[in-house]
Order: sequence, then structure tokens, then C-alpha cells
Amino acid sequence: MARFEGVYVALVTPFTSDYEVDYKRLAELCDWLIQEGVDGLVPSGSLGEYATMTAEERAKVIQNVIAASNGRVPVVVGSAAPSTRQAVEWVQFSKDAGAAGVMALPPINYTPLLHEVFAHYEALNTVGLPIIAYNNPHDYKIDLKPDILARLSKLDNIVGVKEFSGDIRRIQEILATTDLEVMVGVDNLVMEGGLIGATGWIAGVPNALPKEGVELFRLARQGKLQEAQALYRRQLPLFHYDANPQLVQSIKYMMELAGFPVGPTRPPRLPLPEEQYAGIKKAFDYCMGTVSGR
Repeated sequence: MARFEGVYVALVTPFTSDYEVDYKRLAELCDWLIQEGVDGLVPSGSLGEYATMTAEERAKVIQNVIAASNGRVPVVVGSAAPSTRQAVEWVQFSKDAGAAGVMALPPINYTPLLHEVFAHYEALNTVGLPIIAYNNPHDYKIDLKPDILARLSKLDNIVGVKEFSGDIRRIQEILATTDLEVMVGVDNLVMEGGLIGATGWIAGVPNALPKEGVELFRLARQGKLQEAQALYRRQLPLFHYDANPQLVQSIKYMMELAGFPVGPTRPPRLPLPEEQYAGIKKAFDYCMGTVSGR
């Protein structure tokens, strides 16, 4: 049985109109998502705008999410940081705060050589908290291919991978060559990932539509293709926005449309052009069945 099974929502961070972290709204978001049936929460990732926060804000976000969860679902913390030492400190902080695990990128401020990638994860491994390696070769300069993951999987605490390459074949290759559990990392491959063996999904759009996302992934994992496709085709136009650099603005707007507003994004992320919001609104209406087509 997978340790991090099901739908784990990569949390947005609510902000007030003057860009302060809205901790009250964050707790309300966690509670709502858990009530809607999600299996886990992932604060302090890129969707949570961690890079715009002070260390004090980020620490308080992590603590507040763990407190809001109150043991009802596991919390897996994004641990990305400019240096290995800082990343280790965030893993240690997360462990001390009561997190179930961390989602850990390779070095992010430098194009690393392979021995540097391994040294980075070896350092994180020493903390003793379960690690989901995060493969995102689109935004960072290293691709954690199956052969690299096979070597990383020999570290005691690396138990899974968030696979964000966009190549659905990778899931099969990872499952065939490692003992890692695989979590789908990009929303627009979630049905395919669930059908071929991914046991988890670190999700973006389910910030706005958690119940729909949970049901879709459940059906895909059960191999119920016809039922899964019916839900997937409705949600897919929204899922494409998760694979876009403006995913934070897009998903926060979806949450507004869903009746759960969480405020603005922090600069340098600014409001989107109106035509982009119109496209998201059209996709949202299609998903909810209020329009007949895209």
C-alpha cells in the first residue's frame, strides 16, 4: 500500500487585498478541502507562492496547515530552497512541526551535475522524514529520469516521485525500474496516470473543485475508463491551465468562480489579461455543465 495515496492538493496561499498572508482563510481552505474528501495537503510549493514569502511567513503557513489538518489527513511540505543547507533546514522544520513528509526538488538555483543532485538528496535524506522527489524539468535544469530515480530510491527516506515531465510513459518506466510510488504531477495527465499505476496525484485545480478531482482519480485508479472519461473531458480544459506558467493566477480565479475566493497573487505575479480570464470562465462553465461545449 502506498504511503501517500490519493489526491494531495498543492495548496494556494490566500492573501488579503494588501498582499498579507490570510492565515484564517488558509485554515478555512484546509478544512473545506478535507471535508470535500481530499487525501492530503501540500503547502509551501510553487503553487503556494513560497518564493514570495519571508522565512517567518513560510514557517507560519506550514504550521497553520498542519494545525488545520489536525491529523485528519497527512501534510507533505514543499521544501525547495536556494541552497542544500536551507532545504535541509526546511525538511527538519517540517519534521519537527509534524509533517508526514516533504516534496523535494533537486537544486534549483544552479544547473547541477549528477553527483551534486545525489549529494543534495543524500543531505535531505539524513533528516529522517519521507521524501517525494519532485521532477520538473520544464522549470529547472535537471530531469530526474528513471535511471536517476532508481539510484535515488536506494536512499532510505526517498519513497516517491512527483512526475511532472509531461511524458506519460515515464510513469510506466519508473514503476518498472524502481520501487517508488508515483504521484501524477500535472493535472492534464491525471486520468492516464491513474489508469497505468500512479497511486497519487499532487493536484492544482482541485483547490477549486476538490470533490470532482477526487472522484476522477478514484475512477481512473479503479480502471473505470468510461466513467472516468466523462469526468475527465469536462475538467480537462481547466487542467491545461495547471501546466501553464500562469497556473497560480488561473487556479485562484477558478476558486473565485467556485465560490471560495482566496485573494490576489503576490507580485511579480499580476492579474491576467481579460481574455485569459474569459477563457478560464468558459472552461469552468463547461466543466460545471452550464455551457454545452468549449
